[in-house]
Order: sequence, then C-alpha cells, then structure tokens
Amino acid sequence: MADITESAVRGVLETVIDPATGKNIVALGMVSGIATRGGHVAVTLEVDPARGAALEPLRQACEQAVRALAGVLSATAVMTAERPAAPSPPTRPAPPPRTGHGPAAAARIDVPGVKHIIAVASGKGGVGKSTTAVNLALGLTANGVATGLLDADIYGPSMPRMLAVKEKPESADGKMLKPIERYGLRTMSIGYIVAEDTPMIWRGPMVSSALEQMLRDVQWGDLDVLVVDMPPGTGDAQLTLAQRVALSGAVIVSTPQDIALIDARKGLSMFRKVAVPVLGIVENMSYFLCPKCGERSEIFGHGGAHEEADKLGVPFLGEIPLHLDIRMTSDSGHPIVVSKPDSPHAQVYKNIAGRVWKQLTANQRGPRPAPKIVMR
Repeated sequence: MADITESAVRGVLETVIDPATGKNIVALGMVSGIATRGGHVAVTLEVDPARGAALEPLRQACEQAVRALAGVLSATAVMTAERPAAPSPPTRPAPPPRTGHGPAAAARIDVPGVKHIIAVASGKGGVGKSTTAVNLALGLTANGVATGLLDADIYGPSMPRMLAVKEKPESADGKMLKPIERYGLRTMSIGYIVAEDTPMIWRGPMVSSALEQMLRDVQWGDLDVLVVDMPPGTGDAQLTLAQRVALSGAVIVSTPQDIALIDARKGLSMFRKVAVPVLGIVENMSYFLCPKCGERSEIFGHGGAHEEADKLGVPFLGEIPLHLDIRMTSDSGHPIVVSKPDSPHAQVYKNIAGRVWKQLTANQRGPRPAPKIVMR
C-alpha cells in the first residue's frame, strides 16, 4: 500500500467548501494539522468558536472527502477553537445560578455492549499507573471477566510498547475501528495510529474529541469491563471522561511517599466531586525486593497509601512491590500476569482485580447515569 501523503490529503480538503464564505477550507486556513500513519488519517480544523456546532456538517464532509482517497482505512476530523480575549462587557444584572452539566450541556458518551467502565488514575506521573492498569485488566481477564483496555493518555501512550503492538487498527467501513486484541484483551490507543516518536501537540478540545472517538467509534463489542488508563493529573481528559461517561468507578494508583499521596488525594477528590465511586487505592512500588538476595527495602517508605485509604474511607486494594520482573516484562510487551502467571507478583494483580470485580458486581443496579456538575 502506497503511503498517503499530507499533500494528497490537503488536495482533497481543497474540495470542501465553507458555506458561509464560499471558499475552500484550505484557502481559509482552517486546516491546522494533518497526521497520517499507514491508511489512517487525522485532520485538525481550527474554527471560530461561535460557529462550532454549526460546522459539524463541514467536519463530516472533511472525513468523507479524505475517505475517498485510495488507500485510506479511516479518517478522523476534529475541530478545535481558541477563543480570543474579549473586551469587558457592559455591566448587567448577574444571571441566575446555573445547574446541570454546565454551559455546554454536552451529550453523554454511550459505549454499547460495555457493562462497566472504570478509570485507573493517578494525581501525578511516574507512579506506575499504566503498568498497574495493564496488569489489572489482564488480572480481570485471568479471573474470567471479559475485559477491554483503552489507553487514554494522548500525550504519552504506553500500550503499544507494553502490549508489543506494532500493527495498525483496521476499519471495515471507514468509520468504526476494530480494537487490537492482545492476551484476551480488546485494546485501543492513539499510539496505534500515530508513530511512537511523533509528539501530540494538541489543545485540550482536540484531546477530548480524540478520547470521545476512541470510546464511541471503536467496535468494543460485549465487555464486562472496559479499563481506561487515564493520563496523570486532573485536566481536560479526566474531566471529559468523568463528566460525560457513566463510569462505574475509579482506581487510584500511588506510591507510598507523601509527595505522591498529596497528588493522589487530588485525583480522588476530583472523582468524588463528579460523583464517580472510588473503588480503592493501590500502593505501587510499595517496597523493593532484591532479585538476587530477596532482601526487602522500603525505598519510598511503606504503607502510606494504606493509611490514606483508611483516612479517606475508601478500600485499600493492595500493595505491589518494586521488582525487576514487573519492569522487564512490561518493557518487553509481555506483562507479568501473562508471562509469569504463577509468580507471586502476578497473583497480587489478580487479587486486586478480584477485589475490583467484587465491588462492581456487589450492587448490580444497571448503568450509572452520567454525573452532573452543579454550579453554585
């Protein structure tokens, strides 16, 4: 298959006309980014925020035009807008308090066939959240739970490396992507579409749009649980998922030291504010086990996450050691739960998965409604 060039994509986009001006979107400077990988194309459109909703047909026209190119498997167009600073408005009476979803009242993102969606989150990076998310998902699968895994870290996707995925997702109709299966998991990541060394220089709205499409436009099929590996922090991606997806719960990952627990507390507080149940806290890198002598050293302290869970009144799901086997199996693309399933470390992840599943099934009341933010 010949590579699809940026110039070829730009050429077909010149056929898309903005109805308000009668000019093509390339001439108007609306095309701010084009990314191609194999047969997958992503286009970024810079639009006037006042016209955002009205330009949805134009966005769809861009996707249709690109799909018509020979060799294109999928085409995705996202709109982003940068609102210019406005002069101070004249004084007017204060509006009444707003309730509900906020100014946009954005629609809920439904994922048909998926019974539970859980987020694996951390307040900061470097605590082993992605390693935990992958092995938790594999632990659920090992326990007989039909599981999927979504890598929601747009800026730093880990799944291609951790699951040894080199192929690109396929699309039968040019609209829906097929998840890539590994070790019994159905998986999706922006890293499957964009080259590993390509920086994602995207604004918040583009990140949110990409996440929505990876949830809505992927053929997840029937799953008991979809595990979402969240990016670190409490930014746009986290709020998009927490506010617009009916999350069944969140798992917080932290290391034992105080500086990590401060950030973990912020992440936990965010989920509570948007009415997402916190399923518990995992203490990662809880202690170091020397691979030669077996001696235990508490490099980052020990038990801090357990104490924090008790203090905040949430379950403590378990402690995972800092061990060479966990790191090496993750880096090689063969996580420890599948490469060494009988090891004590794999059993820790399976136990944590069992505790999470027990909470999810303890009170089967159907899908939880998407949370509302009440502004006071």
